[in-house]
Amino acid sequence: MNDDAGTFELALFPLRMVLFPGGLLHLKVFEARYLDLVSRCLRDGSGFGVVCLREGGEVRSAGDAVRFEDAGTQARIDEVDATQPGILQVRCRAQRRFALAGPARQQADGLWTATVRWLADEPEAAVPAAMRATAQALGNAIEALGAQGARPVAEPYRLDDAGWVANRWCELLPIPLGAKQRLMQLDDPLLRLKLVDEFLRQRGVVAG
Repeated sequence: MNDDAGTFELALFPLRMVLFPGGLLHLKVFEARYLDLVSRCLRDGSGFGVVCLREGGEVRSAGDAVRFEDAGTQARIDEVDATQPGILQVRCRAQRRFALAGPARQQADGLWTATVRWLADEPEAAVPAAMRATAQALGNAIEALGAQGARPVAEPYRLDDAGWVANRWCELLPIPLGAKQRLMQLDDPLLRLKLVDEFLRQRGVVAG
C-alpha cells in the first residue's frame, strides 16, 4: 500500500547518479533481475526506486560490496524499446522522493528491495525576481542542448517554478554526487535554488 502516512515495499535500482523529481532517466537493461523488474512494473503499472551508489558498481557479481544512500526517488516507466534480444532501452520519469525505513534486503536473484516511506512533496514556489536570471540561463541551456540534438529535460518546461529549475540545474551541473544527494533531500525548493544560483554566479554562468 503506497499511502503517504505509512511504509511500503519498493524494488531498488542502485545507480551512480542522483535522480531528481521531474527528471528523465534512460536505462539500458540487460541483467535478468532488472529485466524481470521492468516486466513487473509494466504489468502492474508500478514504479521502482533509484538510489545513488556510495560504493560498488552498477553491474555487480555475487559477493561484491555495495552501499547506497538512504533516500532516493521513485521512477515510472514511460517507454520500452527492445533494440536487440535480451536488452531493453527504458525511458523513465522521476516522481516522488522516498527514504528507506529500514535496511535494504537482497533477494536470491540479486534484486534489492527495502521498506520505504514517502518524503513530503515540496511546496510550489515561484522563482524569486533575484534568481530569474538563473531560470533564464536554464532555458538557454535547454535550447542550446536541443540544437545539438540532446533532450535531457522533459516538457513542459516550468521555468517559473523554483523547485523545477533547481532540479534541472542539479542534473546538468558537474556537482559531486554527495552534494547532489544533499540537494535532492532538501525539503525547501527556494533554498535549493538559492544554492544553485550561488554556484552559477560564482562560476560566471549567471552574471553576479
